Amino acid sequence: MLFMVVEHFRAGHPREVGERFKARGRMVPEGSPIAYIASWMSSDGARCYQLMESPARSDLDPWLAQWQDLVEFEVHAVLSSAEFWSRQA
Repeated sequence: MLFMVVEHFRAGHPREVGERFKARGRMVPEGSPIAYIASWMSSDGARCYQLMESPARSDLDPWLAQWQDLVEFEVHAVLSSAEFWSRQA
């Protein structure tokens, strides 16, 4: 399954998140089934949008816990447009 993870930086800017990422990487727990696909930043730097893949939503929880002191999360299950429309047929 694909998940759009919307990160809202608690301080309103990414400085602390960027510092931790540079020092420790994405911090996906070892052995986790989740995979990073791509990410985008809002133009004001207040949010990051990450596309992640995982068998289940609950698989993301240990990874999210690594960042919850700096980030508030929204997690949305998403489909590609092609997959969505093929399911509508």
